[in-house]
Amino acid sequence: MNIHEYQGKAVLKKFGVPVAHGLPAFTVDEAVAAAEELGGPVWVVKAQIHAGGRGKGGGVKVVKSIDEVRSEAERMLGMTLVTHQTGPDGKTVHRIYVEEGSSISRELYLSCLVDRETSRIAFIASTEGGMDIEQVAHDTPEKIFTMTIDPATGICPHHVRSMSKALKLEAGQPKQLGSMLNGIYKAVTGTDMSLLEINPLVVTGDGDLLCLDAKVNFDSNALYRHPEIEELHDETEEDPKELEASKYDLSYIALDGTIGCMVNGAGLAMATMDIIKLYGEEPANFLDVGGGATTEKVTAAFKIITSDPQVKGILVNIFGGIMRCDVIAQGVIAAVREVGLEVPLVVRLEGTNVEKGKKIIEDSGLNVIAADDLDDAAQKVVKAVGEAA
Repeated sequence: MNIHEYQGKAVLKKFGVPVAHGLPAFTVDEAVAAAEELGGPVWVVKAQIHAGGRGKGGGVKVVKSIDEVRSEAERMLGMTLVTHQTGPDGKTVHRIYVEEGSSISRELYLSCLVDRETSRIAFIASTEGGMDIEQVAHDTPEKIFTMTIDPATGICPHHVRSMSKALKLEAGQPKQLGSMLNGIYKAVTGTDMSLLEINPLVVTGDGDLLCLDAKVNFDSNALYRHPEIEELHDETEEDPKELEASKYDLSYIALDGTIGCMVNGAGLAMATMDIIKLYGEEPANFLDVGGGATTEKVTAAFKIITSDPQVKGILVNIFGGIMRCDVIAQGVIAAVREVGLEVPLVVRLEGTNVEKGKKIIEDSGLNVIAADDLDDAAQKVVKAVGEAA
């Protein structure tokens, strides 16, 4: 689960991590009131969306008067902000963050994430703050510093010394960094974050370390332990189809292709997407209905697929191990009868009760294309979409 910058900074602040002072605003008047409360003379008005690259898209502006705060708030609220992470459709800005301006001497990069290779929390740092870290890693990998933390010891003095050297910190800054790293580590482990990215981490004109941005992602599987974190969820930032899928415990991710996929099992779903690409089309989604899906879940999954206007064909690929093919067939038929079928539908069933499933579809009288195996199914759905175009 992602949260907004201002929410992430509020979480960090609870753990003693230094962040710039700021206030969220949902209206222009609230933005002006926030600026007046912060006092100026310089403010930063930031659009709050779950995507990076806001500054390049016009979503971050430094202003020097209350009138400019009002003007930028009027411009940003309700705008469609397009960045390299939003896709061409962009995201609508429903809230902004008014923050006090900071004197910046240096911009650094700091992130913290779960390293699955070592089963530890890893810190990544660089002197190249404010830039795309992927590009820095590609062009100048020697400027990327990484360290992992043993959960038995936590942050140790040698971690602080190593990172201070890598970031070229001076005077009392290593002591500040030590306090910051301890706070970040406690925040990450204490709230089950899966990612924290601070870009930039700045050295102010006074020589202090300050988190100027915060991108935070939490492990959704651990949210039951943190109801206060779950309350920060902004549903307006979610794809409506993905939000609907979550209500039925469906694993769904929207993609940019034209062939909707309904599969049971993540591995089979990935293989299905791969073979669709192999035959020249693109999948419109990843959708795993799970091993114990009911007719209701299958019906909901089918509705979600058909609600995507990009979908020009649908491939249902089910291997019935725990899942029963007749349940899938009943769900597909129920959904088709309820929402209609305006695009080609190819169904491949194999496994438990496969003959019952095939008979249910055959007796339905619906225009469904049967397939014998995955390869056959992929070829048939790609051909059907091509003929319908």
